[in-house]
Amino acid sequence: VQLVESGGGLVQSGGSLRLSCAATGTVVQINGMGWYRQAPGKQRELVALITAGGNTYYGDSVKGRVTISRDNAKNTVHLQMDSLTPEDTAVYYCNADQYYVDYWGPGTQVTVSL
Repeated sequence: VQLVESGGGLVQSGGSLRLSCAATGTVVQINGMGWYRQAPGKQRELVALITAGGNTYYGDSVKGRVTISRDNAKNTVHLQMDSLTPEDTAVYYCNADQYYVDYWGPGTQVTVSL
């Protein structure tokens, strides 16, 4: 399974970004898909996760500002991020779980300026 991310970039504080991730390769049955992020000098943290059944989980630091969605037929996951602040600056990684094996994308940079 390979994960291809898109949608990162530079945005001003208060702005919005939409990240997308597509799973390709030997995709049979992906359970959870989600996004994590890692800022310089910090540990990687959960941003949002969505199960195959549509249950969603959000990290405390982004609740109310981000929405995760998924298209099971296309094996894609999207992350809509609103009201961004400089504290959201990080590399965002797509994650997928297939048969209890974790797959990671290469990451996409999100930078929020003042």
